[in-house]
Amino acid sequence: MTLALLVEQILNGVQLGVMLFLTAAGLTLVFGVMGLINLAHGSLFMTGAFVCAWVAGTTGSFWLGLGAGALAAAAAGAVVEMLVLRRLYDRDHLDQVLATFALILVFSEGARWIFGPQPLWLDAPAALSGAVSLPGGAAYPIYRLAIIGAGIGAALLLWALISRTRLGMRIRAGESDREMIGALGVDIRTLYTLVFALGAGLAGFAGAMVGALQSVQVGMGEPVLILAFVVIVIGGIGSVKGAFVGALLVGVVDTMGRVLLPMGFSNFMPPSEASGVGAALASMLIYVLMAGVLVWRPQGLFPAHG
Repeated sequence: MTLALLVEQILNGVQLGVMLFLTAAGLTLVFGVMGLINLAHGSLFMTGAFVCAWVAGTTGSFWLGLGAGALAAAAAGAVVEMLVLRRLYDRDHLDQVLATFALILVFSEGARWIFGPQPLWLDAPAALSGAVSLPGGAAYPIYRLAIIGAGIGAALLLWALISRTRLGMRIRAGESDREMIGALGVDIRTLYTLVFALGAGLAGFAGAMVGALQSVQVGMGEPVLILAFVVIVIGGIGSVKGAFVGALLVGVVDTMGRVLLPMGFSNFMPPSEASGVGAALASMLIYVLMAGVLVWRPQGLFPAHG
């Protein structure tokens, strides 16, 4: 593998990782603070992408679309929390799984009804078009570097919110003992709505950013949801730091595996077979990684408030 290809694939892995973090951070906050298993989180990712693509196509401004996508996902999350999820906090996890799975169907059919059955396409802004030269001479898209920068910036802002603000203090306290902070006068319902809207907004922001790299279509959130669950299991449920580290691990391992394994097998197998076997094993790597972490640290790399 050449230096240029190595650097390019590492950056691709980091880019995938920061997008997974934005999705997984909301998921781990919701589960850590509210004790809720939310299978519909990927639908909020999809909502952000659809709204961003539609607004950008209507107004011609990617930036308006990006803001609208994040805000629409946050608003949808707040409405879902108040109308549906609020009734599930004291129910067992099976009820939560069934209800949020039903929400996936509602969101999917709603998106198909509102935006149509055909995929939407979203162009990256002109300011972020083009490429930069990597070590080794390869060109790398500026937009992907911007995604990495935006993801890291969002991670820093989320860390500051959780660790340096009064709202963050209440979120951390709610993770530890929700009954106690309720007894101290904190409005638990409002706190839960804010946490859920924050997580939904992050997922919508991620979906809006990714929408310029792939087609925006119904069901695009489900593969991301699966990876996000892997991330929070590896990082530790309820841990923002764990979600960040876990997302980077998953992104880099998945990306590098899809490149290196087929190349390795091609040394002693026909190229067509090497590609198929390598791709199949690469798709298993992140689950092998998750199993290894659980054997070593059953609570994840950074459990609780790590």
